[in-house]
Amino acid sequence: MSERFFIEPPISGERAILSGSEVHHLAGVMRAKIGDEITLFDGSGCEFTGQIASLKKDRCELTILERREFSREPQLAIVAGVALPKGDRQKWLVEKLTELGVTELVPLLTTRGVVQPGENAASRLRRGVIEASKQCGRNVLMEIGAAVAANEWFATVPAANRRFLADPAGEPLTVSNFRSGAGPVYFAVGPEGGFTEAEVTAAKNAGWESVSVGKSILRIETAAIALAAACIALAKNGNESID
Repeated sequence: MSERFFIEPPISGERAILSGSEVHHLAGVMRAKIGDEITLFDGSGCEFTGQIASLKKDRCELTILERREFSREPQLAIVAGVALPKGDRQKWLVEKLTELGVTELVPLLTTRGVVQPGENAASRLRRGVIEASKQCGRNVLMEIGAAVAANEWFATVPAANRRFLADPAGEPLTVSNFRSGAGPVYFAVGPEGGFTEAEVTAAKNAGWESVSVGKSILRIETAAIALAAACIALAKNGNESID
């Protein structure tokens, strides 16, 4: 049985309990039965082999047979600040950033933004992270940060880190952007219509670099995914130790 199942809280002993929608999928979709072995992950960075000891409608008890420390995380930590798009485009954004290995997604509140994320949005986004992680094999969940005003975020991200502002008028993102600086890479993507002049000025005053990933005007989710992929590729080319 090859599908992966997310379990919380973190597994610490020889027994674990699977509940909620994961049990529904296990029993109703996968047609699992007592004695079957399944793959579990708990967000800690490890994978587990669990054997089904008991299976009910809303609860599955498992015996942990094996614990494996197996990381699929890129060495480059990336924090993406994004003015969230509408509807299903959020799900696509979260899915692809998770697959790429982005460390954290921070919803940005902007002047032109049309989505004002609250607690329900954070819960929905986290569920999307779990589903994407099950599919792509990540054992560490991409974090969903608290929503924050863009100008506040620009001012509070430490200046020692590499910080990029998505801007069609910016300079192309190249390997040279990754030959200095330390720690995580931060990038910011604005809403449809872009950041306002005041927001761009606030970012530049805080030391952020305006960068472009092409001549086209990209949608929010496309720009975020392109920036994440470019950061991973260019950083690796600039530093062969990054994988």
